[in-house]
Amino acid sequence: MEKEWYVVNTYSGHENEVKEKLEMRASSMGMEDYIFRVIVPEQTEVDSNGKEKVKKMFPGYILVEMVMTDEAWFIVRNTPGVTGFIGSSGKGAKPFPLTPQEVDRILGSMGISRIDAVNDLKENDAVKVVSGPFSGMFGKIKSIDLENQKLEVILDLFGQETVVELEFTEIEKVQS
Repeated sequence: MEKEWYVVNTYSGHENEVKEKLEMRASSMGMEDYIFRVIVPEQTEVDSNGKEKVKKMFPGYILVEMVMTDEAWFIVRNTPGVTGFIGSSGKGAKPFPLTPQEVDRILGSMGISRIDAVNDLKENDAVKVVSGPFSGMFGKIKSIDLENQKLEVILDLFGQETVVELEFTEIEKVQS
């Protein structure tokens, strides 16, 4: 199973408290290999007085990057302040994850990448291109530029190994 992003419903106004509680629960229960990042989607806006104000993009919702195991699902659902997952029909059905494009749009507007390049990517890892002109192709990472959020990937184009530069948002890691 691979880690994916899910939308979790919380009591409105309690998103940051739920984030902290969920991170503490994941740590104390040894679930760091199943529950990774918890994010409260926020944007900075400038009001009419020129002051910056942080505003929640989706009041009452947080994003959780996790591997959807029975235990991880139970821990998130039973965190105080969580009212459920979005994308579940209820009746014990597990939710559907967000698509990579949805995650890229939300996290990208916050200046965050869906891929945690420092921990998730290394040279020679296999990746799949998910957007752009090379979409659907598979390749191998040649180099990673963390500062510019880009990487060089070796693709097989017409039987020839070709190095292309891609952004982190254009790829996903192939699970081995």
